[in-house]
Amino acid sequence: MRKIELDIVALSHSVTQSHNYAVVLGEQGGSRRLPIVIGSFEAQAIAVAMERMTPNRPLTHDLFKNTLETFNIELKEVIINNLLDGIFYARLICIKDSEIIEIDSRTSDALAMAVRFNCPIYTYEFILDAAGVVLEDTEEEGAPVEQGTQPKGKPAALSSYSIDALHKMLEEVLGEENYERAAEIRDEIRRREQTS
Repeated sequence: MRKIELDIVALSHSVTQSHNYAVVLGEQGGSRRLPIVIGSFEAQAIAVAMERMTPNRPLTHDLFKNTLETFNIELKEVIINNLLDGIFYARLICIKDSEIIEIDSRTSDALAMAVRFNCPIYTYEFILDAAGVVLEDTEEEGAPVEQGTQPKGKPAALSSYSIDALHKMLEEVLGEENYERAAEIRDEIRRREQTS
């Protein structure tokens, strides 16, 4: 079966499930998108790795990555290999001493690992046929990728802080492992840096 490579193109609040998030995967060289609903913890785990934030202590996915590396196991690729009753299934394809090892995984966890290992993400045609959506012509090609876990719009309170206070606040919330708030503060800092 031919594998189709995907990229993470968006991470945002789920429109259909209020307490969850959606990660949107885009077909490389194509117009199809594969939206997958994930939990808030997994969304934070993906966002932290995508934004290259460094938590004070390793998150669960960082711990798993460190464990694999300690035992010289390389994550070669992630494959979203099945879709049953609306649930996506994935496998981590690992290599140890030239031997290929496949590990069953929740799709959200597999994506969090793929971002950490910077490895390709694949799926199959039948999954895109069943759950994929086609990017409409009205959407602009090259539009900026949404990479935060917060809803659009900055909290008004952040605009009242100085840039130095925002940097200090960012360190504090990272220390508390509040990555959703850290993403909001980081976005406010970036917005100000772009306008100055």
